[in-house]
Amino acid sequence: MLLLIMTFSINLEVSEEEIFRKLKQTRGTMVAPVFRLAVLLCLVMTVMIMVEKLAAGMVCLVVKLFGLKPERRYRWEPMISPDTPADLEIGALSYPTVLVQIPMYNEREVYRLSIGAACNLEWPADRMIIQVLDDSTDTVAKDLVETECQRWKSKGLNINYEFRDNRKGYKAGAMRDGLKLDYVKECDFVAIFDADFQPESDFLKRTVPFLIHNPEIALVQARWRFVNADENIMTRIQEMSLDYHFKIEQEAGSSAFGFFGFNGTCGVWRLSTIAEAGGWKDRTTVEDMDLAVRSGLAGWRFLYIGDIKVKCELPSTFKAYRYQQHRWACGPANLFKKMLTEIIANKKVSVWKKIYLIYHFFFVGKVVAHISTFIFYCVVIPLSVLIPEVEIPTWGVVYLPTAITLLKSVGTPSSFHLVIIWVLFENVMSLHRIKAAATGLLEAGRVNEWIVTRKLGDGINIKTTPAVEVLVMKDSEDLAEVQVSVPLLEHHKKPQIRSWQRFHGSELWMGVFLSMIGFYDVWYTKHGYFIFLFLQSSAFFITGFDYVGTYAPYSS
Repeated sequence: MLLLIMTFSINLEVSEEEIFRKLKQTRGTMVAPVFRLAVLLCLVMTVMIMVEKLAAGMVCLVVKLFGLKPERRYRWEPMISPDTPADLEIGALSYPTVLVQIPMYNEREVYRLSIGAACNLEWPADRMIIQVLDDSTDTVAKDLVETECQRWKSKGLNINYEFRDNRKGYKAGAMRDGLKLDYVKECDFVAIFDADFQPESDFLKRTVPFLIHNPEIALVQARWRFVNADENIMTRIQEMSLDYHFKIEQEAGSSAFGFFGFNGTCGVWRLSTIAEAGGWKDRTTVEDMDLAVRSGLAGWRFLYIGDIKVKCELPSTFKAYRYQQHRWACGPANLFKKMLTEIIANKKVSVWKKIYLIYHFFFVGKVVAHISTFIFYCVVIPLSVLIPEVEIPTWGVVYLPTAITLLKSVGTPSSFHLVIIWVLFENVMSLHRIKAAATGLLEAGRVNEWIVTRKLGDGINIKTTPAVEVLVMKDSEDLAEVQVSVPLLEHHKKPQIRSWQRFHGSELWMGVFLSMIGFYDVWYTKHGYFIFLFLQSSAFFITGFDYVGTYAPYSS
């Protein structure tokens, strides 16, 4: 009996060894080759991103070193003051009529600031038409916005409140319908500001002259300045990403090719260009980029001016940020699919501009960047711990990613100490961006989802009713006199939220996946990747348990 048990034990050990030997053999002959291909593709994509960052950085460096500001590259002359006695006859006539569009949707928190900023723009009153395009489904918000418009109208401002009882086409539909109104026919240019953007009073005087004196320019785009960047770590991280986008990407596109993606706000368009390009289209959720690409293919040039900054608000809740990033990743990928053939067939622009649009602007910037970030750093590198037959070169896993990170961090040098947190959080967000980009390319599921980014304004500290707000506004004669001593929202009762409703499953699963591989690396392979794996898994867990951003219990 004892001999039988010993024989069984020996056979069991042999069987286990045989199983592990076969598993290792299968991993080496079947899994490893596929994984090597994945590593190769990721390294190629990383090199593509590195080259793109270097090229954009070099263009911006040349612009800075040689002082190639917009005023040197294009003609610009100050507007004649209509208030000067010597210019009374020609002063106002030298000003073109400008339409100012402010699209809104349930903007209780920020409507007043944006409308007030638009009404205080320095431009002859008879040469400026303000158009508030309201798609609100919230009747209280609608009444507040309409009352504010009437208040400014009573002061002599040419402001028009335009309400739609449907959201057909979303923002693009609202602006398209707004341009069809009769009074718009007398306008030459249109300045667009989203509801949380507050331009300085000299915005039009600094931008419109470029359009007047340079007939080849269709769009003048200003930069965003974030009023709540210091609210929390998430807003600081957003500031770092967006500062790079404006300081490097937009500047490089404007200087080298006269083209970049319109940011949808704080820009001034030539109305004839919009008409020539086919107007606003709602076929994707990035109507701004759609119009920009069509206008660029028609031969028009765009100008970015980084010295003109417009105040705005960053999404400070994680839920709002996720919705925004879904739209910003899904829309461009979907537009790329829809316009690829059109770009290739176009005969009005050079081959180099087509290559720039297809390869640099869309493929690398809107597709490869999202795929590479998630697949390489959150899947391939972790899995390499489990597949020792494949080794990722040090230059690909350390040197290139570090160089790319340093190049992107130059946009916000004051936040350089947050660069590691920034990288970890960007890797977390790449999970949502890659899903969104795939949705756009495949035109699946949420491809046309449009959820307006929630602005909190002063909403977190609100305790009185909108009715009081309306009365105070009526009593104020000037924007400077308005005291923001009353809230913009009525008091909201904190809803009962079950604990599991705050969890984000995708992030939690990724946290578990990365932490398990980290422990495996510590105990068995000892690659040294566990430091990165534990840090990255912690970032996924923190996000998964909703410990990022500002907590707004009543945010929808």
